[in-house]
Amino acid sequence: MSKVVVIGSGTMGIGIAAGFLAYGANTILLGRNPAKTTSCIEAIENFAASINPAWPQLGGALSTGSIADWSDWTNTDLVIESVSENLELKRLIFSDLDQRVPSHMPIGSNTSGFPISDITASLPTAHRMFNTHYFMPAHIVPLVEVVLGKTSDPELAKTVCQLFQAHHKKPVLVKKDIPGFLANRIQHALMREVLSLVDEGIATPDDIDTAVRYSFGFRYAAVGPMTQKEISGWEGMALAAELIYPSLSNITAPPACVTNLVKSGKTGIAKGAGFKQWSPDEAAILKSNYEERLKAAFEVLKVAPDKEDH
Repeated sequence: MSKVVVIGSGTMGIGIAAGFLAYGANTILLGRNPAKTTSCIEAIENFAASINPAWPQLGGALSTGSIADWSDWTNTDLVIESVSENLELKRLIFSDLDQRVPSHMPIGSNTSGFPISDITASLPTAHRMFNTHYFMPAHIVPLVEVVLGKTSDPELAKTVCQLFQAHHKKPVLVKKDIPGFLANRIQHALMREVLSLVDEGIATPDDIDTAVRYSFGFRYAAVGPMTQKEISGWEGMALAAELIYPSLSNITAPPACVTNLVKSGKTGIAKGAGFKQWSPDEAAILKSNYEERLKAAFEVLKVAPDKEDH
């Protein structure tokens, strides 16, 4: 039975813990405030039940504690840090873990922005440290990016990937510590183009969502972009690229349509407005629909599974 320690009691930490608990791991959630971590137990169990109702029968136990006081690292398979996006805070935590966690045990950071090489610079056991980057909601979205830093051990990274696979995640090994890792680089390439199209008045945000969801986005639940072009043929893609690539956006900063929203505080649902206004009821309905669709998409991924999914 696996044992995983998750550090951080925010939304991501709760989701990460739930994903491991759902598939039988002994899961420990640590935070700076023990009362807060204890209050997370119900949410973690509910999230675990939402993706695997049979989780109690698998025998995994959930416990919580204080980061400062925790000392039971026995048989721990992975430690994952998921605190707020503050580089100095992460450096302090990793420096502490470097001394406290036995040196053969892997340690990951869920940061989406900081390279693991920056977090672990000059630490004696940086070889066993990686980015282990989840996507929200962490208990539903299958992908975890395992990213090698400058001194990370590739073989230990493969063991970490196997642990994620054993708990129904889809890890990818990113072999170089580059900005945005893998998925966010691809996502931001798309976002640069769609925001440029909005900024230039070529399409509305709603029409862009429709175009993506009901064309190539719809296909990507079945196969990824590389395999889809294997099916359709690379010659057509190459010919189209010659025409399209020169006209694609190459801006190096977000366009005015976004920066103006941010300056005015209209940063999305949490603030009640982004490109459109959101009432509390509309926001609640959208979030509920979003999670239901993600769960349905997760079931689609199980249809005619790939070889590695067996």
